[in-house]
Order: sequence, then C-alpha cells, then structure tokens
Amino acid sequence: MRAATALAWLATLLYPLAIWLGLARFEPRWLGCVLLAVALLRAAVSREPVWLIAAAGAFVLVIATFVFNDGLPLKLYPVLVNTALLCMFAISLWKPPTVIERLARLRHPDLPPDGVRWVANVTKAWCLFFVANGGIALWTALAASDATWALYNGAIAYVLIGAMLGGEWLLRPRHAG
Repeated sequence: MRAATALAWLATLLYPLAIWLGLARFEPRWLGCVLLAVALLRAAVSREPVWLIAAAGAFVLVIATFVFNDGLPLKLYPVLVNTALLCMFAISLWKPPTVIERLARLRHPDLPPDGVRWVANVTKAWCLFFVANGGIALWTALAASDATWALYNGAIAYVLIGAMLGGEWLLRPRHAG
C-alpha cells in the first residue's frame, strides 16, 4: 500500500508536466486517460472521501475532453482538487475536529483548548489558501499559456503548499502546548 500511495503522490505531482508535454504531442482526448488514471489511483489509495469526489469530477472532465477533444478540461483538474480540499477543510470547521486538529493530535494527543482554537484558525487559513490557489489555477487554465499553467500548477503551487505546511509545522509547538 505504501508503494501505491507513493505512486499516487508522484502521479499527482507530475500530472501538470505530463499534460503540458502531452498537449504538444497528442490529441487531448487521449490525455484524458492520464487524468482518469491519476484520479482513480489517488482515490484508490486514500481513505478520504474527498478523493472519490475528485475522481468523479475528473471523470466528468475526461468525458468533456473526449467529446470536445479540448485540453481545457484537463487543465481544470487542479481547480477541482483545490475545490474538493476546500470543501473538506471547510466542512471540518463546521463538524470538528478540523483536518488540522486531527493531524496535530497525531503529535500532540492532549491538545489544549488554546491549541484547538489555533488549529481551527490554521484550518481557516488553509481554506483561504485553497480559494486563492484554486483561483490562480483557474486563471492559468483559462487565460495563461500551457507552459504558465504547468509552471504554476506543477511547481509554484507545490512550493506554496510546502511553505504553508512548513510554517504551520514551525509554529504548532508554540500553540499546541
């Protein structure tokens, strides 16, 4: 299972590069198979329902790609993923524990009330991040070149995610007790 999870993450990370390179060489409808494979692999190895929802959305994008033979639906997958993650994080604010609280309790099982409030705020920050990141992903899909789309969604977005994770990891001990 670890190998499948690693493969799913690798496929997700490389997806923008594969689409960018593929659109220059193949009809978009055949690249829909790449999207479907990535989404199904991601859903198969995850325990989170959000990835099943993302796979269903990816299936709709693949159908649109196949019918219209257009690359735009393939480039909308990062928007779909950001939307799914936004929903997952936002729902956890409404029905705690939040996503970040669950992660924080892995390291700090006795999270104090101040820590719970702090991780709720971190969850809100992630929600804002997913709105901004998804918005930029949408802009790159609709208005930017394929190379810009691949650069943002295949590199810059991951650096920003890493910065968010790193910042939270550095600050959590100060707030988690």
